[in-house]
Amino acid sequence: MTSIRDTLDEKLKRFLDLERQMSDPAVQSDGTLMSAVAREHGGLAKMANKFRTFKKLTDEIRGCKEIIEETDDPDEREMAEEEADSLRKKREALWDELLTMTVGGEDSHRTRCVMEIRSGTGGDEAALFARDLFEMYRKHAERVGWKTEILDSSATELGGFKEITLAFEGESVFRDLQYESGGHRVQRVPETETQGRVHTSAATVAVMPEPEDVEVTLKTEDYRIDKFCASGPGGQHVNKTESAIRLTHHDTGIVVQCQDEKSQHKNLAKALRVLKTRIYEQKREEELARRADTRKSLIGSGDRSQRIRTYNFPQNRLSDHRINLTLYKLDQIIAGDLQPVTDAMIEYDRDQLRGDMGEV
Repeated sequence: MTSIRDTLDEKLKRFLDLERQMSDPAVQSDGTLMSAVAREHGGLAKMANKFRTFKKLTDEIRGCKEIIEETDDPDEREMAEEEADSLRKKREALWDELLTMTVGGEDSHRTRCVMEIRSGTGGDEAALFARDLFEMYRKHAERVGWKTEILDSSATELGGFKEITLAFEGESVFRDLQYESGGHRVQRVPETETQGRVHTSAATVAVMPEPEDVEVTLKTEDYRIDKFCASGPGGQHVNKTESAIRLTHHDTGIVVQCQDEKSQHKNLAKALRVLKTRIYEQKREEELARRADTRKSLIGSGDRSQRIRTYNFPQNRLSDHRINLTLYKLDQIIAGDLQPVTDAMIEYDRDQLRGDMGEV
């Protein structure tokens, strides 16, 4: 089983490799590559530096143990024991911080991710619920200082979304948002309901880490481009030029499209970002499937078919079925205060991983 120590060792090794790349004239002369390397280096910096300190404390504890075992001087032994106890406390506190940063797996350090929200069963009400989820995530992003960008959307006449694709950027963004992947169910009286009956409808959310450009290389011959006129609710044309873009990746069959921008060039750039993210996610899922028996927690598995959460408006209740979490402040959560839910997820995952520190 791959331990958290192994994962941290790999990330520290990657951090040092990126550090070397940033000093390489060949990398420095390539603006796109340098930008990607610098962004990944920055995403790993805090974790790598803490783990270096953790390893240093481990070495110092080992040194104290050697003194305790070898010295015949009672005073020297007592001082070494006190020092070892103090170092262990610092080490345990640092391990808790590292666990929080490592929760979420190998992509936990990612500072960019793509989220897809799709309406499910429930017709217009499901599309309105998809809009409410979008607003919840957008407001939460504002609270924590993340950047939000709409990559593509398909709106309904009532103002909901059949689907919407977003990009988020900021510290801990993928680690936090990955817990949103799965099926979301809402129970409430729809705006269109005249008799006051509670209806149940659903939406699905998928959160994927966005790779750096250098991690997924796409050549123009790797995909087919189709251009078409963008359309809005009711089939109305957003514009009369063929600005909308659809990309089909030959090897995987993945199809993405973007029509939010009036510029064909901008739509192509956004579609390529989503395509690279989907390709990276497919490879990531294949790797996770190969190692499924070693995973200690599946709450961040990202499986759309898994119903993860219920939003009950009449009771002002949010229930997360993965960790049996119930909060009676749905009004605050749907208004963007998602942090209590995220914190509970991270704490649960951290508890599953806590035993990997090792003893010295």
